[in-house]
Amino acid sequence: MARPPKRTDNGGPPLDDYDGPPWGKGDAYIFLAWQAARAKAWRAPSRDVMLMRLDKAERLGLTYEEYTLELLERGRHLQEEDTDRIAEIRRARKRRRFSHLD
Repeated sequence: MARPPKRTDNGGPPLDDYDGPPWGKGDAYIFLAWQAARAKAWRAPSRDVMLMRLDKAERLGLTYEEYTLELLERGRHLQEEDTDRIAEIRRARKRRRFSHLD
């Protein structure tokens, strides 16, 4: 009997070490759809857009990846007034940095 997915499972490809096909034990179609969506989302923007995002991220104290991910996930550019959300992103960075020690 298959176990129900965890609450945090988003249906994406497996992230653990697995010696089988790249899509793991799941559906190859889902893996390929995720792979295509990720490639499209992270496709390199124009030089001007990239520099604008980098400048904005640095002014907010975020990395380019954190700023871009926020834009992709929420669909809006962070502003200096978004102090609560920026602080939340920074706290998550610290948790990720030390999560391998658990």
